Amino acid sequence: MKNNSINTLVRENILKLQPYISYRDHNEFIAPVLLDANESPFGEFNRYPDSTQKKLKSRLAELKNLSVSQIAVGNGSDELIDLIIKIFCEPKKDTILMMNPSFAMYGFYAAINENKVLKLNLDENFEMVKDDFLTMVKEEEQIKIFFLCSPNNPTGNSIEDIEFYLQNFNGIVVVDEAYIEFSGKKSSLELLEKYPNLIVLQTFSKAWGFAGARVGMAYASEEIISLINTIKAPYNVNILSQELILKTLDDETKLRQNVNSILAEREWLELQFQDIECISRIFPTDANFFLIKMKNADQVYGKMLDEEILTSRRDPAISGCIRINVGNRNENEKLINLLKNIEQ
Repeated sequence: MKNNSINTLVRENILKLQPYISYRDHNEFIAPVLLDANESPFGEFNRYPDSTQKKLKSRLAELKNLSVSQIAVGNGSDELIDLIIKIFCEPKKDTILMMNPSFAMYGFYAAINENKVLKLNLDENFEMVKDDFLTMVKEEEQIKIFFLCSPNNPTGNSIEDIEFYLQNFNGIVVVDEAYIEFSGKKSSLELLEKYPNLIVLQTFSKAWGFAGARVGMAYASEEIISLINTIKAPYNVNILSQELILKTLDDETKLRQNVNSILAEREWLELQFQDIECISRIFPTDANFFLIKMKNADQVYGKMLDEEILTSRRDPAISGCIRINVGNRNENEKLINLLKNIEQ
């Protein structure tokens, strides 16, 4: 897809919108007297945050070897998913495509925008069937966005040959890499220059350990990022979150330590799962969680709740399955001890 064809996918009313522009955030000052935004002159956090997230984007651009104009920052990836759908999908007319099973929020935000949701069923190993994909995009003309989660939530596996889907789809392809740091796989960021219809989502919620800060990133062409910045809320990422993430980015050793610890626990858990009677299948994972098929999911899930061990029940959508994320050693031992004592 050529760059100049992106606008043909955008809703007409979005193309006509003028973004909210904060004069102070788009100019440099030495000692400004800030009387423009009806803020209180008192308080530690009395000023609005930088609506353009200049410092954060600049640091991310260095780390990702991209330009600042290729980065949008959101209040978590959820906000960015919502914005992407609003940009490209005409309500009651356009369609999104997502894998099944996959992250439910793609369909949720499409439903809010009154867009049809098509689901591409994965095979028994949770892989995509390319022929099914080709058939679906050929038959359904109004598909504007394909959401591709890799590693996929809730299945844990990475999706192979992502470039195939970019080559064979004329709409927007969103590759959600929320769990990419755990996978050892190459990021699709390296494909951005080649495919102007690609958007890559990443987050600080998982490997970085800042789910509470709510900071997600979209990486894409300048054209797409400009559209996201046009329709986003002016001050969508607060001061505390911006400052926290900036400090974190100065210490990447913490990220590596956290990821290595989680991967070590993931390996330990997988070994423990092998000898547990109530488990019938452990699906391969590239993420910080397991999808596990239980012999009696109702019983197992209930026992875990009784002990206040919270997991994500995926049954009946994924028959007999529970998603369990990797905790620290103490949490993991409590889980294993409970599972070992469940009689079948």
